[in-house]
Amino acid sequence: MAQNDKMQTDDQPSTTSAAVAPSAPEPPQVQDMLRSVVALLEKSVKMKETRMLLGRLFRQTATVRKQLTVEVLCQFISGALVAEAADSKTFLLGQLDQAKSSMQNDETTPSVPAPTTTIPEVEVYAYLLVLVFVIDARDYQKAKIVAEKAVARAGAFNRRTLDAIAARIYFYYSLAYESTGNLAEIRSTLLGLHRTAVLRHDSIGQETLMNLLLRNYLTYNLYDQAEKFRSKAQKAEVFRSNQQYCRYLYYLGRIRTIQLDYTDAKECLQQASRKAPAVAHGFLVAVYKWLILVRLLLGEVPDRQEFAQPGLGRALQPYLELTQAVRSGDLVAFGQVAAKYENLFRADRTRNLITRLHHNVIRTGLRRINLAYSRISLTDVATKLHLASVEDAECIVAKAIRDGAIEAVLDHEGGFMASREVVDVYSTSEPQAAFHARIAFCLDLHNEAVKAMRFEPDAHKKKLESAEARLERLAQEQEVAKAMAEEDDDEF
Repeated sequence: MAQNDKMQTDDQPSTTSAAVAPSAPEPPQVQDMLRSVVALLEKSVKMKETRMLLGRLFRQTATVRKQLTVEVLCQFISGALVAEAADSKTFLLGQLDQAKSSMQNDETTPSVPAPTTTIPEVEVYAYLLVLVFVIDARDYQKAKIVAEKAVARAGAFNRRTLDAIAARIYFYYSLAYESTGNLAEIRSTLLGLHRTAVLRHDSIGQETLMNLLLRNYLTYNLYDQAEKFRSKAQKAEVFRSNQQYCRYLYYLGRIRTIQLDYTDAKECLQQASRKAPAVAHGFLVAVYKWLILVRLLLGEVPDRQEFAQPGLGRALQPYLELTQAVRSGDLVAFGQVAAKYENLFRADRTRNLITRLHHNVIRTGLRRINLAYSRISLTDVATKLHLASVEDAECIVAKAIRDGAIEAVLDHEGGFMASREVVDVYSTSEPQAAFHARIAFCLDLHNEAVKAMRFEPDAHKKKLESAEARLERLAQEQEVAKAMAEEDDDEF
């Protein structure tokens, strides 16, 4: 018994240690992540490689964002901001709760080592962290106050290493005002910031602010002003940020749709859907809603596979039912779908486009009647299309014949529509035109490929680089490509 008791007492510590063992490995602490972020900022300023490092910066910020608390932010601000940023330190701590307790904590457990000086990038980044934390807490009134101060502080410096952080602050600045329904109040401020970004050659700031201004105009249905600003605003031929380019294409597609330029609108929206990251589900849903309606207005019918994409099926279900109604040419079914999802269409700002589809539904039904009957009275046409009178049916048929939508003859005295014999398309010049367009596209593609393969003049006279220099160059290119890919995935 004594031996058994001894064995049991000996086993107890091993059981306890076995229970504790699985919880031994812990994830990196938030303070450690913030230290690495500050180190990245200092390295980016020193090397002036903002493109390579800021992708990692925002990637780590996205990880830290989920673990931010009031205590962590207060410790970080107290430890990272010193004499030069004393005003910002006081302001940010005043906006956070438990500021007094944090002042006690930073004496014992600062999140970052106390620096001798504070670079502007770290100071503005502290504003960004507090702004993100307040917005995540849905305290938009306080977010407006922090954003105002952050925008003013970022505008006080003219440093290219600050451009990406300032652009992200502009985005949350607009988001805070949009969430409170006061987006029109900051329009003049955004215009001033865009003018400053142009003068400072801040490319990422120009792209971000132009998209924010376009969104500002479109929120209040100011499409003419949005087009005037877009056409006159100075912008680079190639966008620096793929995400901003996707947003620009989306807004441009919406403007072209309202202006009845459906062909350009379709091209812009298709490019936006192809270039957008797969993780941006909300953006893709918004793009596909407008793209589906534009294709319907062009007389096209989207494939059913487009409505069954992963993560988009439920959101696009109302538009699938709308497409089925338009395809069948059933005016009653179309009206039922429009009435059923009227609130949703108004929230998506597509109600006006659906109203335009009413005529397309009538034309589709008329085209089906034209193919099914060689001769039909206008009274039966009005009944099948659910029109109010025979006169309306006659006007619609006459307009469809004039526009070339149907091949038929209208007999006013007899009160009927007679379909013409369907002409063999291969007996016309349409196939020739189609082949000509395809051949021209292939030739243009070939010419562009040949131009891209041209070498620089006197390239053979240049000294060949050594093996070490080549390896170093390839390593730098891979690192830059990786950072750009990370930035593309994280910015949405």
